[in-house]
Amino acid sequence: MAKRYDAVIIGGGHNGLVSAAYLARAGMRTLVLEQRHVLGGAAVTEELFPGFRFSVFSYVVSLLRPEIIRELQLPRHGLDILPLDGTFTPLRPGDGPKSRRGNEAAGTGDYLWRVNDHGRTVRELRRWSASDAEAYEEYGQLMVEMARFIKPILGITPPDLTSLDPRPLLPLGGLLRSFQQLPERQQAVFVQLMTMSAADFLDQWFETDPLKATMSASGIIGTYLGVRSPGTAYVLLHHYMGEIDGAFRAWGIPKGGTGGISNAIGSAARALGAEIRTEAPVERVIVRDGRAVGVALAGSGEEIRAEVVMSSVDARRTFLGLLEPGTLDAEFEEEVKRFKFRGSSGKVNMAVDRLPAFPSLPGVGEHLRGAISFSPSVDEMEQAYDDAKYGHFSKKPYIDMIIPTLVDPTMAPPGKHVISCFVQYAPYKLAPGLGTWDDQREAFGDAVVNRISEFAPGFADSILFRNVQTPLDIERTTGLTEGNIFQGELTLEQLFFNRPVPGHARFRTPVRDLWLCGSSTHPGGGIMGANGRIAALEVLRSRGRSPAAA
Repeated sequence: MAKRYDAVIIGGGHNGLVSAAYLARAGMRTLVLEQRHVLGGAAVTEELFPGFRFSVFSYVVSLLRPEIIRELQLPRHGLDILPLDGTFTPLRPGDGPKSRRGNEAAGTGDYLWRVNDHGRTVRELRRWSASDAEAYEEYGQLMVEMARFIKPILGITPPDLTSLDPRPLLPLGGLLRSFQQLPERQQAVFVQLMTMSAADFLDQWFETDPLKATMSASGIIGTYLGVRSPGTAYVLLHHYMGEIDGAFRAWGIPKGGTGGISNAIGSAARALGAEIRTEAPVERVIVRDGRAVGVALAGSGEEIRAEVVMSSVDARRTFLGLLEPGTLDAEFEEEVKRFKFRGSSGKVNMAVDRLPAFPSLPGVGEHLRGAISFSPSVDEMEQAYDDAKYGHFSKKPYIDMIIPTLVDPTMAPPGKHVISCFVQYAPYKLAPGLGTWDDQREAFGDAVVNRISEFAPGFADSILFRNVQTPLDIERTTGLTEGNIFQGELTLEQLFFNRPVPGHARFRTPVRDLWLCGSSTHPGGGIMGANGRIAALEVLRSRGRSPAAA
């Protein structure tokens, strides 16, 4: 006889676990089914090389909603976020204007180093440009105001503009009133953020090329767009909304890797009564008379019945992979097929026997404890995208490097380190003639190592182990379609009431009692958890349970 639950959740990524915790907190008998042996989806920690533990895919956190941390009491379940202080951009001889410190004469190149201490950053920028140092002050204040204005949208359910019921539109009225109360200057900037490219937006403020290149990188993360592509300014703002302990723009590394976040949420869910099963891949959603009534597992064929089925996997996998053909009407399926994934990112994880040495700023200093951004110029950032446009991985990619062991030494043996490299661009669909990603994997890894070596000579000699994750590898392992880290691009036409399909952005699906709760829904990707929380609260409302109980 099939087991029965109030709710079964497909996928043990962080959003699925958040949904499970809130449903269990409200008294629903909840089961999470995760296909892998480890919880977390893309937010996992694994020992890929003896003694070295890696955040294999997702690697930093800032967007995790503070209300989730508070309501689920995650610190009690082991969540500990270690702050990353600043972004270091190493440069080569000839990059940027001639340094005032004589680095160019010495043939060592210069650098740009922004830290969380605003005063120190302004002094550093003054070394490059007095006008940039002055503009940085105003820019920072303005972006904080923009983030405060848009942040409430992260916690609301998008309205269905096709519905005759006006009630879901009420939150938009508050947002409109807030917009009308903004000074005219801020209104204009908000419109620019919604329409401009990251590079063009930053051009209005700054003249220092490495500064603009490094800041514009936040506008392309997880998108198949370049820094000069319209719409990337919004993605810049999306990443600007990160907060830890209420501090805007504060990024951190979870102790124990990103798996530490998933394990903390999973622990909270279990403590609230949820059941979690790993190595339990779902083959299909069981639908009877237009209603989801449970799931069937792959391999065993085991059927699990539930009043509610929630899917934290992406929209394409849910609608086109887990439902029997013919369950959905053809027009809806076509809308799902138009939802863009276009994976563009890769990840390279390395174990090293010593820290990288940058001639532009020698020594083992604070500059290695934050993010290291390989973004010397806007032109080089755009050229990296030019390669991807034609189906090639970037010869000189943009790389965001983190050395987690400098803030969490438990990730590697004493004296050794792990290095995490987020890389763009790595297009999921390679050009004809290149073969498959299985053919190109090591060449892609070599391009990353060679790029780092331009700024840190001898880096290749320090590598003990290298793990290259192409978009195809990410898809195979985590189930993220095309390896897209946000379960669908964060482009303007795929946000809010259009995510994932116009008319179906309220977490409900055309199949009764089947809901979405992953990053394919509003408000998008990142280790945020908002999707899972809002979806769970919508389920509770639909079943007459007070969300306040959760």
